[in-house]
Amino acid sequence: MARQVLLFISLLAVGSVLGQVSYTIPEEMTKGSLVGNIAQDLGLQIKRLTSGKARIYARDTDQYVELNRERGVLLVKERIDREALCKQTTPCALHFQIILENPMEFYTVTVQITDINDNAPTFKKTKTIFKISETALIGAKFVLERAVDLDVEMNSVQSYELKPTDNFALKLYSNSDGNKNVEMVLQKPLDREKQEQISLVLTAVDGGEPQMSGTMQILITVLDANDNAPVFTQKTYKATVTENSLKGTVVATVTASDADQGSNSKITYSITNAADDDTRIFEINEENGNVVLIGIIDYEKSRNYQINLLASDEGGLTDSCKLIVDVQDVNDNKPEINIMSKSAVISEDANPNTVVTMINIEDKDSGENGKVQCFMSDNVPFELRASSNNFYTLVTDSDLDREKASEYNITVTCSDEGVPSLSSSVTLTLQVSDVNDNAPVFERSSYEAYIVENNTPGLSIFTVKATDADWNQNARVSYILEDSSVNGVPVSSYVSVSADSGVIHAVRSFDYEQIKDFHFRVKAQDGGSPPLSSNVTVKIMIQDQNDNPPQVLYPVQTGGSLVAEMVPRSADVGYLVTKVVAVDVDSGQNAWLSYKLQKATDRALFEVGLQNGEIRTIRQVTDKDAVKQRLTVIVEDNGQPSRSATVVVNVAVADSFPEVLSEFTELTHDKEYNDNLTFYLVLALAVVSFLFITCLVVIISVKIYRWRQSRILYHSNLPVIPYYPPRYSDTLGTGTLPHVYNYEVCRTTDSRKSDCKFGRAGSQNVLIMDPSSTGTMQRIQSEKSILDEPDSPLEVMVIISVKIYRWRQSRILYHSNLPVIPYYPPRYSDTLGTGTLPHVYNYEVCRTTDSRKSDCKFGRAGSQNVLIMDPSSTGTMQRIQSEKSILDEPDSPLEVS
Repeated sequence: MARQVLLFISLLAVGSVLGQVSYTIPEEMTKGSLVGNIAQDLGLQIKRLTSGKARIYARDTDQYVELNRERGVLLVKERIDREALCKQTTPCALHFQIILENPMEFYTVTVQITDINDNAPTFKKTKTIFKISETALIGAKFVLERAVDLDVEMNSVQSYELKPTDNFALKLYSNSDGNKNVEMVLQKPLDREKQEQISLVLTAVDGGEPQMSGTMQILITVLDANDNAPVFTQKTYKATVTENSLKGTVVATVTASDADQGSNSKITYSITNAADDDTRIFEINEENGNVVLIGIIDYEKSRNYQINLLASDEGGLTDSCKLIVDVQDVNDNKPEINIMSKSAVISEDANPNTVVTMINIEDKDSGENGKVQCFMSDNVPFELRASSNNFYTLVTDSDLDREKASEYNITVTCSDEGVPSLSSSVTLTLQVSDVNDNAPVFERSSYEAYIVENNTPGLSIFTVKATDADWNQNARVSYILEDSSVNGVPVSSYVSVSADSGVIHAVRSFDYEQIKDFHFRVKAQDGGSPPLSSNVTVKIMIQDQNDNPPQVLYPVQTGGSLVAEMVPRSADVGYLVTKVVAVDVDSGQNAWLSYKLQKATDRALFEVGLQNGEIRTIRQVTDKDAVKQRLTVIVEDNGQPSRSATVVVNVAVADSFPEVLSEFTELTHDKEYNDNLTFYLVLALAVVSFLFITCLVVIISVKIYRWRQSRILYHSNLPVIPYYPPRYSDTLGTGTLPHVYNYEVCRTTDSRKSDCKFGRAGSQNVLIMDPSSTGTMQRIQSEKSILDEPDSPLEVMVIISVKIYRWRQSRILYHSNLPVIPYYPPRYSDTLGTGTLPHVYNYEVCRTTDSRKSDCKFGRAGSQNVLIMDPSSTGTMQRIQSEKSILDEPDSPLEVS
């Protein structure tokens, strides 16, 4: 099987290769037959056909050729019938393109189909009847129907043969269009009397191998004398008709004349075209020769028609002519836009000049009606470039940004140059795929959030929010708490961040008094590859809550001893008695303290400063005012709800210290303690007989108990801070040392609590003034206190009861963690004193016990120096030194009372 291959290679303007390959194959090849090695002829490797997804693009729906990518060859897909495909058109060829992608390329392939002799010549009619007059002259011509052979060139009809040849000979001559007219020429006169019917056989033979033939029977009826045949006025007629002309339009009129008269001159017109197509489009009026349009004329299907006409008289004589009809084109076809290959998705980082779509434009019209110009919609980053042979490529002409436009609807419109112009358009939808080119962006440059202290762990504080302009996974934001520390502690122990929602939760409960604010950084990271991130600073502000009540620093509340402020009766209005000092560890308005007088023995005598806590007199002190004054001051903060603390201030209205002692002897215990004390005294009296027997055991137990107490006291390394109480003067002293100086020491024990205790005196020095003396003083040194030991079993029981009572009272006192802060109360002077030592100095010792509680206890004095003035002396004083306090232990049940 002979096969011809032509290969032409050219370059497109846009850079994609356009190759042209031509093959020649015969028709009727079996399915799967080889057409050509396309890979070899185009210079392509077979793996390029596979990776480029090579495929055939054919404009027509039927594909007769298929591509085998693995072998790189073209094969016959369906049986090809050249006559059905091209009819009489030569040459007959198939045109299609081979498309490759990544990068996008296409090649034009032409497969020319050669004819084989597979069709025998045929006649439209199997039998033709002629009526010929016997007077027909020698040389009279009778036009015969041509045979039709669907094959072309040498395989078409090449010769005719007429048998028998007694009266007629066959004459052939060629027309200008290459077709042959067949005529039967009379060679011998006819004699109706000898032979009225003559039967001939016309055989058409083609030139193929093997030769094929077709026959038609000719029946001749010999008529009586009609010796003039019709004659057309022209041998060739020409006419023009516009395509899409209406049916019934007269295309042309032919005329023939006959010199005979009568019935022998009556002419009948007919069409003798062998092809059926012409007879379905045109018809001729048998009487007047008008050629009328009965079908639809389409310039794109056939641009001209050749019609063979026959004029016959009743005598059987005929003449023939030819009518050529030219069809004028009308702009009745819109441009056809064919998408050869396209990409539905393009990456936003695609380089400029990236080919997106390849299209082919075809307009079936001709001339100006077939010239097409294409353009596309504006404001898109694409360009439509023309290549050749009505091929266009759509390429990118600038950078793409999916965040600005994620989809493009590109409308391509093509218009011809006809009048009026026709156009068609197609819309291409192109999705822009995302690239991770945008980092998450927080809504704010920094965040501040507030949370109230004492919050519940796990409480949601607030939410940080970041957005990513990318799409899908590239826009999925995760939140990460960056590593940092707050006061040396990892920030993760303070807060946590939800990775998905950005909600910040408190990990612990915050205390404003420990930390007021802190900051950290949160990172927002997208899910791209590689991921992009950004961070933001978050500051958490702890808001104070009124969770701490005021703490009273002064006056210090004692449990078993009495502390009183002295006011002389000569005090004027506004006299500063003392000052209540309190603090609140909260802040802001929660720490704003106000002082109010809640209770008072005489509310008309004292007032409390609302802001400063100063207790002052509001009127002149008189002799009628009671010596003993008890004030209850309440200290409130400004929080919501408000918290408060109360303090009891004992005030002595007196001009001398003995007057105060005589008045406050009964106040060694508060009134609220007396009921319980009475109960213990009654109990002691009830069991006195029993205790009489066991008094020795009790005394030993007391000694052991005191020894244990001395062992558990913790020694403090804190400094001693002096405290200076009011000054008092004695108006009754007449000696050279008229005043009494008391020294009290403040100390603390080194423990985890801030319990306040007052220890007992380690020694005691007593100066006794003899009133009969002349001012000299005696000093008495003793090893023990005057009332150190009880004198009777009753006293022992009373002491045990008092000890137990005091121990119970010390257990219920409030635990304090406050540091010792010195307070300096106002100084008082005695207008009646005449001694050389007018002031009294008191020193207090504060200490804590080493325990896990914060009980506040007041210990007994460790030492005491007492100066006793003898009123009979001349100013001398005696000092008594003792191991215990003068009133350390009671001497009798009366003293207990």
